[in-house]
Amino acid sequence: MASFIRAYNTFLIRRPYVASCSTAAVLFGAGDIIAQQAIEGKGKEHDFARTGRLTFYGGALFGPCMTKWYQFLNTIKFTTPMRAVVTRVGLDQGALTPVAVAFFFGSMSTLEGKPLEAVERIQAAYVPTIIRNWGVFLPTQIINFALVPHHLRFVVVSVVSLFWNTYLSAVNAQQQKLEAAALRTEVREGKDD
Repeated sequence: MASFIRAYNTFLIRRPYVASCSTAAVLFGAGDIIAQQAIEGKGKEHDFARTGRLTFYGGALFGPCMTKWYQFLNTIKFTTPMRAVVTRVGLDQGALTPVAVAFFFGSMSTLEGKPLEAVERIQAAYVPTIIRNWGVFLPTQIINFALVPHHLRFVVVSVVSLFWNTYLSAVNAQQQKLEAAALRTEVREGKDD
């Protein structure tokens, strides 16, 4: 295990984009598998396309953006370590997170082939997701920016994100079900008229 950690650490330093994107892809996919199997109890009815969408999102959309974001945050210089932590956490949770949450739900709608439902999904899931995100990631990011070497910060967030991605996958699936139920109701009401 120690040799794996050393190799992964070297990989993060030498190839940050590839390492971060690969990590995000695996952890988003794993989060969806956990959501489908442990939370939703799908068993053999596992939706592999859904897992594929989340894996793609993690590796191709989330990973590159977050790698660039952490590189940007690391370039900002501060006069004190406390100011650095407060400012980085503030930027991360106040500027990036609101955009990232909307982007996630919009991306999922688009990847599911329902781009016209993106705004409705974002509106329905945005506020509860942001509030829960802050409950998880404010303390995580305070610890991350205060104690973790800069090249490992994405890894810390990614590990915590395994559980967060499980939550996001479950919320997104719930929104899909609500949208499908609303569509069925509209169709029934249209037939009754």
